[in-house]
Amino acid sequence: MPNIKSAKKRVLVNQKKALQNKMAKSALKTCLKKFEAAVAGGDKSAISASYKMAVKKLDQAVSKGILHKNTAARKKSSITKKANTAGA
Repeated sequence: MPNIKSAKKRVLVNQKKALQNKMAKSALKTCLKKFEAAVAGGDKSAISASYKMAVKKLDQAVSKGILHKNTAARKKSSITKKANTAGA
């Protein structure tokens, strides 16, 4: 444990930021799972809605620095293919 006041603050701030990043990653994964469930269900309106939300969450993750832009692009490409084959 640090003794210097500024170092103590950094520890607290880093813990807070790590929690925020973890929450954002979890929300992203949940959104992607909902999309997968919609594709499995076959409901076109649900697929379309969940696809839009998943793309939005991926873009937000990139802007927050949670995902690399190429990783997000790969995931978007993958879900776009799934949505198109499912008939959205």
